[in-house]
Amino acid sequence: MVEEIETLRLRLRHFTPDDADELYHIYSYPELFKYMSNEKMLSWEQTVAVINSLTENWKQHQFGVWAVVYKKDRKLIGHCGFKFLENTREIQIGYLLLPYYWAMGLGTEAASAALKYGFEVAKLERVVAVAKPENIASCRVMEKVGMNYEKDAYFYNNNVVYYSISRSAYQSNVMDLKSSTQQEELAELIRVS
Repeated sequence: MVEEIETLRLRLRHFTPDDADELYHIYSYPELFKYMSNEKMLSWEQTVAVINSLTENWKQHQFGVWAVVYKKDRKLIGHCGFKFLENTREIQIGYLLLPYYWAMGLGTEAASAALKYGFEVAKLERVVAVAKPENIASCRVMEKVGMNYEKDAYFYNNNVVYYSISRSAYQSNVMDLKSSTQQEELAELIRVS
């Protein structure tokens, strides 16, 4: 089991009981709940229960949700990772960041790292994501990490848009990106020569 993942700006690590106060603080932002399924702030006790549930999920499966820490200030700014989609056996990726950290590409950075783990380490076959249609930023993250819109659906007592990506599509996207990067590097070498 991977304990943590480092990206350029983020550290994704397992939650600990010591995170309860910071996560409760995150869950106190009303802006977050207009896009979330429960649409109401969680109590401190509910926040502790969330951490316990996330910890238990990691023990039962080879995947779960990480605490997202912004490396620059070493602050817990949200979470990102996998859980089962409501009433299904489908594996869903989700992400939540403090509003201060929106529009910086951090959601995409965290989701990309989680998908890499999901497909390359946990060997997931398929990952889905759902969001309220008005959550344009979340839909953009799904698209940027290679997920494709499949349908409108109903989960968590909300109308949602439903995106997915298979392991083979992920691998194809990675190969396309590597090829594109290699072509850019070659073009740069040619310009320099």
